[in-house]
Amino acid sequence: MTTFLVIVNVAFMLLFITGLYIMQKKHISFSKRVFTALGVGVVFGLAMQFFYGTKSEVVKTSIDWFNIVGTGYVKLLQMIVMPLVFISILSAFTKLKLSNNIGKISGIIIGILVGTTAIAAGIGIATSLTFNLEAVQIEQGDAEITRATQLEQKLGDIQNITLPQKMVELLPENPFMDLTGARPTSTIAVVIFAAIIGLAFLGVKRKNPEQADIFAKIVETFYTIIIRVVTLVLRLTPYGILALMTKVTATSDYNAIWKLGKFVVASYVALIIMLIIHLLLLAFAGLNPMTYVKKALPVLIFAFTSRTSAGALPLNVKTQTNELGVPEGIANFAGSFGLSIGQNGCAGIYPAMLAVMIAPTAGIDPFTPSFILTLILVVAISSFGVAGVGGGATFAALLVLSTMNLPVALAGLLISVEPLIDMGRTALNVSGSMTAGLLTSKITKELDANVFAETKQQKAEAL
Repeated sequence: MTTFLVIVNVAFMLLFITGLYIMQKKHISFSKRVFTALGVGVVFGLAMQFFYGTKSEVVKTSIDWFNIVGTGYVKLLQMIVMPLVFISILSAFTKLKLSNNIGKISGIIIGILVGTTAIAAGIGIATSLTFNLEAVQIEQGDAEITRATQLEQKLGDIQNITLPQKMVELLPENPFMDLTGARPTSTIAVVIFAAIIGLAFLGVKRKNPEQADIFAKIVETFYTIIIRVVTLVLRLTPYGILALMTKVTATSDYNAIWKLGKFVVASYVALIIMLIIHLLLLAFAGLNPMTYVKKALPVLIFAFTSRTSAGALPLNVKTQTNELGVPEGIANFAGSFGLSIGQNGCAGIYPAMLAVMIAPTAGIDPFTPSFILTLILVVAISSFGVAGVGGGATFAALLVLSTMNLPVALAGLLISVEPLIDMGRTALNVSGSMTAGLLTSKITKELDANVFAETKQQKAEAL
């Protein structure tokens, strides 16, 4: 009977995929297909949980088959992240788009990412205090106790790392290893490696322009091929979101979410407030925030469903350049730096909220101004080197809690609702990197305002 039901579920998934494919053939817009996939995935996942239960063998086996589409799509995106980062930044040098102001661009992007993370920390603190969140309010079950043990073991691997050592970790000791994404800081290392080669290219161009031109043509060829690969993978986005959303809604523990509803609500209140701040920053810069929301929404939805900032990078960069008018060089720097520096959700709000919740267990008054200011500073500094994949928020929390001399074991208290909260955190991380790209382009006066303001109808008429 189980096998039959699994076959039925897989048949339904194939039916939905076929429907999305028909929509694509009819040239229905990408955004509409993404939203359709999201809605169908939610309904299908809830129906599976209603009929079979969260932990049934039918759901487990069905999800294994769905993962061919969902997890497979995420893996394809992660496959092209490093090649895209490397070749895009190198191409920006060969096209002479970063030759004069690379230092200024990098400084502004990092400044915005770290600055908004400090603001996010303040929002996380204020939200925790407003909702009166305390770690003692959460019951510790077997899952929480197991998670606490794992976190204490993990802390031993990172607590002896000083800030200077952490900064050195950003450098590409072995660029070929970093191209595999082997370290949490691999993305930044690849950015630095590409920038070094780009600067070398500029030096060669001055002394030996013929060889430099040959190199530039080779880079352009690789760039064209990789962008084509990115386009092919991104076409699969609606199918990936369908499978990912089905998995999330079919396997979520709604009893745990109900019990920890106060913490989930507080987390999303903080995330939404920070997103509003992104929009306010854009408005202050003279950019229409609603235009940004409409064009960035497919990227944010993917980040929300997939829970991977790294996987969202290709879609992030493409949207910045094609829809928002951000130059390729700035878009790639902002997207790449945003994977490991200044993640507003994972490295900003989450560690700050946890620290405020846990502080009373260590006899610390979280309302003390010195505690609040120190926590914001620690969160901002610790936001360097947070990996843009699942687990980055935990890594950031461990760094902050250990620095503040708070018990790290209590960071595992929210494990039951971690996936649900992580969805919102990841979307905010990606929004932060896109906002940094837009603001940097505006500050350096390189933003194409016509592309930013152009509607889909105007773009279609231009074609």
